Amino acid sequence: MEGTLIVNHGLMTEKYTEQTALYTEAAEGLGITLHVCTNAQRPETYGDFVLFLDKDVVLARTLELAGIPVFNSATSIALCDDKALTYLALKNSGLPMPKTLVVPMTFFETDWTDNPFLSYAEEQLGYPMVVKEACGSFGWQVWLAKDRTELVEYLNKTSPKRTLLQAFVSTSKGRDIRINVVGGKAVASMYRYSEIDFRANISSGGSMKSYIPTPEQEALAIRACELLGLDFGGVDLLFGENEEPLLCEVNSNAHIKNILNCTGVNVAHHILSRIKNTLENKQ
Repeated sequence: MEGTLIVNHGLMTEKYTEQTALYTEAAEGLGITLHVCTNAQRPETYGDFVLFLDKDVVLARTLELAGIPVFNSATSIALCDDKALTYLALKNSGLPMPKTLVVPMTFFETDWTDNPFLSYAEEQLGYPMVVKEACGSFGWQVWLAKDRTELVEYLNKTSPKRTLLQAFVSTSKGRDIRINVVGGKAVASMYRYSEIDFRANISSGGSMKSYIPTPEQEALAIRACELLGLDFGGVDLLFGENEEPLLCEVNSNAHIKNILNCTGVNVAHHILSRIKNTLENKQ
């Protein structure tokens, strides 16, 4: 079996090349020849499948239209890359999530000082509230607004990008869970925590340790991936008032090096095994 791993041309940093190596090594162990190219390259052939570790949804869809199996699908990547679309896709599913508002769209940079939406958001969510760009990674585009002054500041910063506001889950301050799901199974989990930030992301200074999820946490992560059509995904869960799980985010192409370092589980092996089994079962 032969396939192509696609990464973004502008992200060829050490962090990404290390992850790519994990996939190529796992592929070799499964008897798969895995070629690596960027979204800027157009090889003569992509082989039997494409492992799409980018967010270039138009390219992913173009490959699908050419009849190439793409993992994850363009639709699933699009739903996960935009947190507003993730929220809307799961809103009526019954899955527990923090109360969320999608900020009204603007076409240009906007001064939010006197915008009437602020009063509505304050009434619905109170302070502090989480301000989150719909498209972002590693927790870098997430802030905690303590009052209206900060809320205006952050909305002015994000405008005109699509932005969400969420109720702050104080019981989960500085801690969350990442569960990697592949083929409907939780294959690796870690507990992330921070003493210095309300975000637990490792890239924001957080720490990590191996974690065994509860049946409720595991079921929530698996169901979220199922509803979003993901063959594999990284699911972030928060802790509610009584430690009940709340869905925070779902990542269609979650990084796997940290969880390997934390748990010893190479998620790449599970992902490529899933792809191989899926294609072989279709023959």
